[in-house]
Amino acid sequence: MPVFAYRGLSTEGRSVSGVIDADSARTAREKLRGSGVFPTDLAEESVGQPRAKREIPFRRRGMSAGDLALLTRQLGSLLGAGVQLVDALGALAEQSSRAPVKRILSQVRERVREGSSLADALKVHPHIFSDLYVGMVRAGEQAAALEAVLDRLADYNERQAEFMAKVRAALTYPIIMIIVGTAIMTFLVTYVVPQVATIFEQQHAALPLATQILIAVSSFLTGYWLWIAVALLGATAGILYGLSTARGRRFYDSMTLRLPYVGQTVVRIVCARFARTLATLLEAGVQLLPALDAVKAVVTNGLLREAIEKSREEIREGHGMAQTLSQSKLFPPMLIEMIRVGERSGELERMLERVADNYEREVAHSLSQVTTILEPMMTLMMAAVIVFMMVAVLLPIFQLNQIMQ
Repeated sequence: MPVFAYRGLSTEGRSVSGVIDADSARTAREKLRGSGVFPTDLAEESVGQPRAKREIPFRRRGMSAGDLALLTRQLGSLLGAGVQLVDALGALAEQSSRAPVKRILSQVRERVREGSSLADALKVHPHIFSDLYVGMVRAGEQAAALEAVLDRLADYNERQAEFMAKVRAALTYPIIMIIVGTAIMTFLVTYVVPQVATIFEQQHAALPLATQILIAVSSFLTGYWLWIAVALLGATAGILYGLSTARGRRFYDSMTLRLPYVGQTVVRIVCARFARTLATLLEAGVQLLPALDAVKAVVTNGLLREAIEKSREEIREGHGMAQTLSQSKLFPPMLIEMIRVGERSGELERMLERVADNYEREVAHSLSQVTTILEPMMTLMMAAVIVFMMVAVLLPIFQLNQIMQ
């Protein structure tokens, strides 16, 4: 059934827009009028190739892990209640309040109605449904366990959303402190200090060292701000260009892993996502080699991703995963040992779940400790800068008062 995008007016006179499925444009208009919407613009949407103009905003926003988890959970619940897949997709499209989501679900439903599998219908929208998501849905369809796979997918997305929320929450306060503190100091040094310095210079009095340093920094920033801005923009452009090249990205990934504390934290985050994703895929019935191929999408560090790919090729030749991963010297011993125990006991999924839980707790605890240390340190640093500026400004004022007396 075709899908139509519409714009119109409600019975209250407000502008409304969305999508609706109907056999023809005439039927679509009748359905809209029946629901209290008077269409002013109606255009058929291509199921296979959505119009680029309408999809651009959706591509930019995408869908958060939490929203995707909720959508997945609802679809699994409807299927578990005995609702047919086409009807379940239609119900989700009808209840969605976001026009882009409604459009995507309508297009997926039409593809399924035309005989396509759900995985193939989702694959048309890679900006929403990743290869990992599509692969698990395909495994669920092949094993006739789509409902169970959707529940696992929802659990996985909820865990990922919760984990990333903890990471963002731990880093938000220090970042805000740095931005606000830098902005305040820049304002004081470039605007306030020059005005105070003018008064001091008019008195031709000897200035304390702290005042001389502050005036020198202020003069440098106000006199060369354009060159400083150009240098910062050039450095940023150079870094972004370097990261866009394979060599530059590899250098960045290598240096990240070597940084004290940061490297260990990055490895733990990557290992947590790797173990959680691989366990979810294996529990869904995906074979180990396809699962390792799909899990590379969640590994952001290039060196670790290359190690997983090399491990996958050696597993194809008959080697164990623990043995092949240990050869890279990049993965922590606990992950290797847990994988080895899982391979020997036949409970690899359970071992991966345990190691993922452990690393997520370690990352959360580590970030909490860093935040606890950073907050007083940054407060002390800002206080020290403020005290320095106060001393640099107040000392000459005291000297001027003594001279005038």
